Amino acid sequence: MSPLITAYLFLSGAIVAEVTGTLLLQKTEQFSKLGPTLGMALCYLVSFYLLSHALKTLPLGIAYAIWGGVGIVLTLVIGVTVFKQSLDWQAVTGVALIVAGVVMINAFSKAAAH
Repeated sequence: MSPLITAYLFLSGAIVAEVTGTLLLQKTEQFSKLGPTLGMALCYLVSFYLLSHALKTLPLGIAYAIWGGVGIVLTLVIGVTVFKQSLDWQAVTGVALIVAGVVMINAFSKAAAH
């Protein structure tokens, strides 16, 4: 498997772990619930570990932009669908800009690969 594909697999795992940790953060009730707090901490540790492996191939700025952008979008989608949170047009526009940025990086940037 090519190093670039491997890097994106690590990055994908890092995103999933980060989003899971963020969802657990709400369940910690300000760190007063031990189980969700430990789960959240573990997810964040796994996320950073996987992100560090992605950085063997991907530049830091590109990997972090994708990690953060996709994580924001996934967390927002889960917030709307699972937690029934609502969005105004400004939030929708902001998320659309984040998605456009991630697409621009992956589709057109030569900086995305060494």
